[in-house]
Amino acid sequence: MLRAAIVLVGLLSIISSTAQEKQVETQYHSWWSINTLAKVSDKWSLIGDAHIRRNDFLAGNNFYFIRWGISKQMHKGFSLAGGTGHLWLASRNNATELFANENRLYQQAQWVKQNGSVQWVHRIRLEERWQEKIVNGIPIRDRRFTARLRYLSMLNWSFSQREYIPKLSIANELLLQTGRDIIYNHFDQNRFFVGLRQKITLALDADIGYMHVYQQLIQGYKYNENHTFRLFMYWRPDLRKQEKGKSLLINETHEF
Repeated sequence: MLRAAIVLVGLLSIISSTAQEKQVETQYHSWWSINTLAKVSDKWSLIGDAHIRRNDFLAGNNFYFIRWGISKQMHKGFSLAGGTGHLWLASRNNATELFANENRLYQQAQWVKQNGSVQWVHRIRLEERWQEKIVNGIPIRDRRFTARLRYLSMLNWSFSQREYIPKLSIANELLLQTGRDIIYNHFDQNRFFVGLRQKITLALDADIGYMHVYQQLIQGYKYNENHTFRLFMYWRPDLRKQEKGKSLLINETHEF
């Protein structure tokens, strides 16, 4: 009985010593990107996009990211895609700033459904990530592997049948992850966006608005709450050979 009590007290002391109060750091970001889907045939498209996110709106580096791949239209409203990407994540230690590298593969499925003036987009994306580790401000020769599952649901609501009238855009994306080093934060982050989507030309759209990002860090008890100004551009060039006088097909919607 005494031995059991000692073990119980020991366990309680370990739990109490390792337990940490939840810590939330509030940050302010701006996020800019160009997302390209170049149609090369009726079913196949090339993907390429570039992202920049800045700290304190524009004051400091947060990350730079490029991604490329291919997409296949399986049937109307449903497509599959896959590719690779690279991210440079800024890290500051006192006066020294360096960038941690991340290599990434991804596979995704996307559904688009138009219902009158409302368009729904659902996307499931799986990512395999190899992240460079930094210890005490120094990169070490080791990589952290994680697999991340992302689910995006987005609504675009047209106020008018006129193409160049802005649309209301609302989206939420949940990101979950797993891996050998992922112990306390299988929940990675949640991203909520609300803003306006504007057609600029036949092949170019943009959305602008507010994004709220709530992210759990690897320690488990530390969180980032990011208030973000977001401006994304969407370019859809049609590289197929067109018959003379034939207009381009531009009624497809893709989100990355």
